[in-house]
Amino acid sequence: MIKALLDTDINLDFILQRQPFFVEADEIFLRRSNGDFEAYVCDITPMNIFYIGRKEVGRQKTIQAIADLLTMAKVCAAEKNILQTALSSPITDYEDAVQHECALAENLDAIVTRNTKDFKNSSVKVYSPAEFLQFLQTLITR
Repeated sequence: MIKALLDTDINLDFILQRQPFFVEADEIFLRRSNGDFEAYVCDITPMNIFYIGRKEVGRQKTIQAIADLLTMAKVCAAEKNILQTALSSPITDYEDAVQHECALAENLDAIVTRNTKDFKNSSVKVYSPAEFLQFLQTLITR
């Protein structure tokens, strides 16, 4: 079973139905519901979703979306050693570096993000949403 970390932007695209990105995010979550892969999020993701979501769709809707997300995805813990290692990561954006280190610590197969360029130094395979959906399709048709 493929294990993939869904970057914060993918989750926000799904929860906030941000166009034009919602279509692929919705399909990713549908594939997760179908059992095509195991979804993971970094423990900082729900906090980021709350911060952004409450401003756009309100507190209650955001709280419900986070509760739903936590039933759909496993959570990678950003423990002290991960936070420290991310400081010297070749991935220059600290949040992305933390997510990358979480993916490494959990031995995940992939990171799915719209910001693939931010993960150019990743040692975990990085997919855009479209690339990840194509990858999952190749697994199904085998």
